[in-house]
Amino acid sequence: MNQEHKEQDTIFGKIVRREIPADIVYSDDLVTAFRDVNPQAPTHVLVVPNDPIPSVREVSTSHEAALGRMFTVAAQIARKEGVADDGFRLIVNCGDDGGQEVYHLHMHVVGGRPLGRMLPG
Repeated sequence: MNQEHKEQDTIFGKIVRREIPADIVYSDDLVTAFRDVNPQAPTHVLVVPNDPIPSVREVSTSHEAALGRMFTVAAQIARKEGVADDGFRLIVNCGDDGGQEVYHLHMHVVGGRPLGRMLPG
């Protein structure tokens, strides 16, 4: 592993590579989905691209296949978890002010209870 990759490595990259355990609910050649270790709702699954993208700021057209797959997998997970009919939320945080904690782009699939307003009104 070169120094640049090592500096950009995250816990999510280690999960994708199966270097650390996680409750993986979906995986293919583009994305991996796993349960959040600190769930904020009955259903809380993270969907990540297998190739690390630090944040939305670094997204390019070369990432479109993985980003599209993230949405189709999120819909599949919502159906499988039984939250699709009542509703669920997809969250992607970007940067420190946006609440991003792990700099490997990820989508939260959250549902299973009323979630309320996204931001205070």
